[in-house]
Amino acid sequence: MRVLGIDPGLTRCGLGVVDGSRGRAAMVAVGVVRTPSGDDLGPRLVYLEEQLDVWLDRFVPDVVAIERVFADVNVASVMTTAHASAIAALAAAKRGLPIAFHTPTEVKAAVTGSGRAGKAQVAGMITRILGLDAPPRPADAADALALAICQVWRGPAQQEVDRAVRAQHERQARQERRAQHERQLRQQLRSQQDQPGRPQARVGR
Repeated sequence: MRVLGIDPGLTRCGLGVVDGSRGRAAMVAVGVVRTPSGDDLGPRLVYLEEQLDVWLDRFVPDVVAIERVFADVNVASVMTTAHASAIAALAAAKRGLPIAFHTPTEVKAAVTGSGRAGKAQVAGMITRILGLDAPPRPADAADALALAICQVWRGPAQQEVDRAVRAQHERQARQERRAQHERQLRQQLRSQQDQPGRPQARVGR
């Protein structure tokens, strides 16, 4: 499986491509897309999308993993991150690629075993897992690789859970449809019984 991890941001958007399977991961590429903070929002978003298109076309990932935006007291920061996240999701969706969102806690737990790990600990584990000589810089690049590793290692298991949940919901929906059909037949039967001389429907068992 090849995953493009994206740590969304407008000033710096971290990108990391990882190949691997559960328990194994190898770095393919890592980088950062930067846009000037003083520029207007529109051109920055256009440039970010163009650069994401380049990465998607060059590395052809199977899945795109994006950090989930979470609430913060700095509303302006959250908004710009949300803009970048939407552009990343759009670029992937236009290619029909699966998109996975992971919270920072999920990523930390997948990489270090603890959802409370600090950035230095995460960077150290990424260096060790991927066999790098030094931790990736800047932190946005390291976070993108961590997202990709999280998806490589946890994605298939989560997909199995999601499939099981969907199957359960589908079974419940079928049972509800059958029950509703039987209720309608019983209601029809009672209605016909109140009108002698008309053919009567029967509820099958």
